[in-house]
Amino acid sequence: MSIKISNLNISIDESIDDLKDKVCKKLRVSSQSIESFKILRESIDARRKDNIKFNYVVEVKCDKESKIVNKVNDKDVKVQEEVYTEEFIFGSKKMSHRPVIVGMGPAGMFAGLLLAEKGYRPIIIERGEKVEDRTNSINKFWSTGKLNLQSNVQFGEGGAGTFSDGKLTTRIKDARCDFVLDKFVKAGAPEEILYNGKPHIGTDILKEVVKNIREKIIELGGEVRFNSKLEDVIVSDGAVKSVIVNGDEIPSESLVLAIGHSSRDTYEMLYRKGIFMEAKAFAIGVRVEHSQQMMNENQYGKYANHPKLKAADYRLTYNTRTTGRGVYSFCMCPGGEVVAAASEEERLVTNGMSFFKRDKENANSAMVVSVNESDFQGDTPLKGMEFQRHYERLAYILGGGGYIAPVQLIGDFLKDEVSTKLGNIKPTYKPGYEFKDLRKCLPHYVTESLKEGFINFDKKIKGFASGDGVLTGIETRTSAPVRILRNEKLQSVSAEGLYPCGEGAGFAGGIMSAAVDGIKVAENIIKEYSPLD
Repeated sequence: MSIKISNLNISIDESIDDLKDKVCKKLRVSSQSIESFKILRESIDARRKDNIKFNYVVEVKCDKESKIVNKVNDKDVKVQEEVYTEEFIFGSKKMSHRPVIVGMGPAGMFAGLLLAEKGYRPIIIERGEKVEDRTNSINKFWSTGKLNLQSNVQFGEGGAGTFSDGKLTTRIKDARCDFVLDKFVKAGAPEEILYNGKPHIGTDILKEVVKNIREKIIELGGEVRFNSKLEDVIVSDGAVKSVIVNGDEIPSESLVLAIGHSSRDTYEMLYRKGIFMEAKAFAIGVRVEHSQQMMNENQYGKYANHPKLKAADYRLTYNTRTTGRGVYSFCMCPGGEVVAAASEEERLVTNGMSFFKRDKENANSAMVVSVNESDFQGDTPLKGMEFQRHYERLAYILGGGGYIAPVQLIGDFLKDEVSTKLGNIKPTYKPGYEFKDLRKCLPHYVTESLKEGFINFDKKIKGFASGDGVLTGIETRTSAPVRILRNEKLQSVSAEGLYPCGEGAGFAGGIMSAAVDGIKVAENIIKEYSPLD
């Protein structure tokens, strides 16, 4: 067992080395009696800008732990029993063929890693390129506007999260999160993600981490095939029999679908095959850019740019009075840039990206408005996807083609005026931008909701709506537009052996929750089947 101590504070001017002394004082023990000391969580308390503090949760081991806790009698000091991890109970059913995983994003990657560790030698197919080649394809798109339909910001090794901020925050409470973080660290991520209250890796480091996990899967007997597109799923007598990939048939009775939220042609194929799915709500809007310095000053006051403080972030939410819709920030990228994230011809999409240091001049975030089934036209489960396509096409046309993005200053957007010049904020989007009226590529209720939301956000962050902030259209890929229904074994309700998984199946939202869902699916395969010989 160990002792867990919460709510330990040190000021911004104190050293991290003072933390152990505070622990000893709180427990009324000497430093020599502490056998081990581990930081479990670090967060920043900036509610008082003149007195910023770092808050910690720590774990220590020492002699007579229960006696110490009883003597201290403090609600922030508790005995922590050792976490017991039950060994996997392998299924007895013999697997005729290797399991196939479609997609090398977080869900597919972690499903593949766990299956490989347990002796199932999975085959992972990925329509895009390995991350090294994918990076070249994306850079070419950003510089020339020439889009690789199979390997881009949405498709390729690592999934969409690889070219984002690399956030590892999640609202789910699941012990598997620790497993994911530990594997990331072993693959080259900074150790601070294990305890940071808002962990992130950044695109630059995440690319190397993803490559190292791929190499580990291969070392353990798995296989990863790039430039390999799922074209068909063969179902017979209500069960998966094989898949067609690049024209070739691969037999498998266990198929993990970790396709990501933008595999629209795969959704269409699955719908034609009769795989049950339903339309689901998501959100659309724009990307907004401000000065990162403004955000730092807003959050940290006189301590802005202090060497102990990283680039400030924000999380904003508002329920509108006029439309009754939620407006909120999404995928906020401190010190980052807005990137072109299209995956279809003549449809324009944006996303945000940051490197680990988050040291660029602009802060950016999606500012999105909730939409649901009542907003979509049609009567198929794919109507939300078609809704996305419609407005992405309008944005492409509005920009003038070539994936040039329409932009507008926030002040002009609020006044329904097309901007004519920039202020102090230069848009970071490539291949380029044009001043346009963003109302022409978004639903009226979205633009009106955004206006009301911006005015509210200006009360929370001074200058948010009154400065030189730049809006870039449009953001549509906040989450999957469909959910592929599954049963208690995490298999599709339509086909035995088909495991819809992660964000693309509608069961996750972000790197961590997608990775956890991939692990859950792998566990269910392990429970049913014995490892391969």
